[in-house]
Amino acid sequence: MTERKKITTVLFDLDGTIIDTNELIIQSFLHALKGVVPESFGREHIIPSMGQPLTMQLQQFSGQNDVALLTQAYRDYNHLRHDEMVSLFAGVAHVVPRLHHAGIRLGIVTTKMRATTIRALDLLGLHTYMETIVTLDDVEHAKPHPEPVAKAIQALGSNPAETLMVGDSSVDMESAIAAGAIPVGVAWSLKGEEHLFKSGAAHMLHEMNELLVLCGIEGVNA
Repeated sequence: MTERKKITTVLFDLDGTIIDTNELIIQSFLHALKGVVPESFGREHIIPSMGQPLTMQLQQFSGQNDVALLTQAYRDYNHLRHDEMVSLFAGVAHVVPRLHHAGIRLGIVTTKMRATTIRALDLLGLHTYMETIVTLDDVEHAKPHPEPVAKAIQALGSNPAETLMVGDSSVDMESAIAAGAIPVGVAWSLKGEEHLFKSGAAHMLHEMNELLVLCGIEGVNA
């Protein structure tokens, strides 16, 4: 077994990684795009692009350049249903505090806007553990560009080589690699493990507790 690298920092994507917003996102798209896309348009068309900025997705799905009205429709529905349709993935409520108390620096790197990011983190009790939060509002270039991950690493004063970037999308893996961080996929991604490995994932979490092992907080057999 190869020697485990020292890990000082863990950055998390939000949607689909530590917070289960999958169904909320899908339903928000279906609501916003009703009457704009063919009747046959469904979740299988939405899932492959989840993780990309909202505007880019709506332009892709609708074929329209100006998607201001679609964006507003999406956000109105998303905000209305948010609190009843979001939850933490299994193990997150246990693992995040464990990482924090062990001295691991924690942060969020997401393509969500800041207001909805903070709302979700507050609702689910994670905000207090996150030392930095980088959202779509905070960067010029969204993931897969390295800027979001690099900005979080810089804010924490961390070493990229000692930083895990955990995500459920190819854009998370690509942004991590470009920023010099270690890309970690989650097996519960709607896109599947193979997609994340092809995108460069160095590790795959099948349950959140495995993150404690990667960070050296628990032994392999713990």
